[in-house]
Amino acid sequence: MKLDIYQIDAFANKTFEGNPAAVVPLESWLDDEILQKIANENNLSETAYFVKNDKGYDLRWFTPADEVNMCGHATLASAFVLFNELDFKEDKIIFDTKSGELIVSKEGDYLVMDFPALEIEQIDLLDKFESILGHRPIEVYKSMDYIVVFEDEEILASINPDMRALKELDLRGVIATSKSTNYDFVSRFFIPSHGIDEDPVTGSAHTQLVTYWSGVLGKNSFSAKQISKRGGEVLCELNGDRCIMKGKAVKYLEGVIKI
Repeated sequence: MKLDIYQIDAFANKTFEGNPAAVVPLESWLDDEILQKIANENNLSETAYFVKNDKGYDLRWFTPADEVNMCGHATLASAFVLFNELDFKEDKIIFDTKSGELIVSKEGDYLVMDFPALEIEQIDLLDKFESILGHRPIEVYKSMDYIVVFEDEEILASINPDMRALKELDLRGVIATSKSTNYDFVSRFFIPSHGIDEDPVTGSAHTQLVTYWSGVLGKNSFSAKQISKRGGEVLCELNGDRCIMKGKAVKYLEGVIKI
């Protein structure tokens, strides 16, 4: 069996930036075991697979360790492949996913993703996250992930987490965030429970961050950056109960899988 594969740098202006994702278009679904083995072999934070349906495409995402329910950068990468490599003609793509219907459209050089915005709940775990992250946060919230807020960007950049302790947490991962001089806010995302110590750029994290920062900053549109080693910029907006994210993507490679 031969399968086409693309590796796309998402939330990137040029190669070697943003978050790399593998995209594998399928005619029909393969066994989950094969999908997981391919994702493990790719050894990227996410491998995305899609299959055409009546409205658009069914879309699934796999880390090297397991399947996840939401992934922004691999959705952006999948849309990039459809628009730029597979000659998709319509102005928007409807993806059916485990997180519901996700829509991606084109706006100039940007791809625009329409995701659900997630609710957050403040919790009292300052001591716990001071121990895990090495610096005392000013606030902690929970949603899909823990959101840990720090005083400034300098502290955020210096965090060196206890990955073993992070793996023991009951949620997917930990988003650390702070205000920024050059952006509305910056963030980092740690998800070792899914085989990724630090994710380069995470669209799904911003579906939670827009909820928090809209309340703090008193506005709904943001320029954000995830300050991982690779780094990546995300333009995001809270629109009612939806999170609108804009980003660019670049093709790094195109190849064939033989299994």
